[in-house]
Amino acid sequence: MPDYAKLRDLTSHRITINYDTGARIVGYLGACRPARGPVQLISLSRVDMFDADGNILETHDELSVCPNALVGVNLAEGPEGRDL
Repeated sequence: MPDYAKLRDLTSHRITINYDTGARIVGYLGACRPARGPVQLISLSRVDMFDADGNILETHDELSVCPNALVGVNLAEGPEGRDL
């Protein structure tokens, strides 16, 4: 399990978040939330989102993302019993 607390040391630096699909998010780390305890969200500025081939999919002035490892996806509304 990565040590997400180390993200706090990267505040104001340009970081890259890599995903298992090859997609990535690049931006300046503005803040980690909550201010104390385990990092659950990060705020980025001047953000570019890339696909696995390096193409820019989206750009954002600001974006908050969860940097933690994904452990599952569940359907919140719709047909019952559908987990991904």
